[in-house]
Amino acid sequence: MGSIYVMRHGKSDWSSPGASDHERPLKKRGRDAARRVGRFLTRIGEAPQLVIVSSAVRARTTGEIAYEAGGWEAELRVVPELYEASTGAVAEIIRNVSDEVERILTVGHQPTCSIFVSELIGGGAPAFPTATIARVDLHLGSWGSLRPNSGELKWLINPRLLEAAE
Repeated sequence: MGSIYVMRHGKSDWSSPGASDHERPLKKRGRDAARRVGRFLTRIGEAPQLVIVSSAVRARTTGEIAYEAGGWEAELRVVPELYEASTGAVAEIIRNVSDEVERILTVGHQPTCSIFVSELIGGGAPAFPTATIARVDLHLGSWGSLRPNSGELKWLINPRLLEAAE
């Protein structure tokens, strides 16, 4: 059917004075990693057709930077429900995507990213350092039928591997 790319936001800046968790910005390292991910997906011919990002500044910025660096022509949706979302909430957001879309990128938070991927592939405990991205291919007829154990992990890449490959 299609592929879901699950990405954790880039490294955030904890030293930002007075910033709430939701408003915490990215560090330079987080911005650099987001650029790498954007370029990587374009380079391998897997640019997303839809980018769904949490409304938290660090996640939204990660998605926007990856989008720009990759030169994607995808729709970018800021979805407040992705902030502090359960895996069920993430699945419900994806279930409502048009079946014309084949590749969806979500940019969110831990521990939701690793748990969501684990549920999709039927187990395991994938590690999700900041700016890590996983590709899960689904064995479904439509996004609306998304359920646990309906996918296969194709790859999981952290930003250090991408940096070494550049």
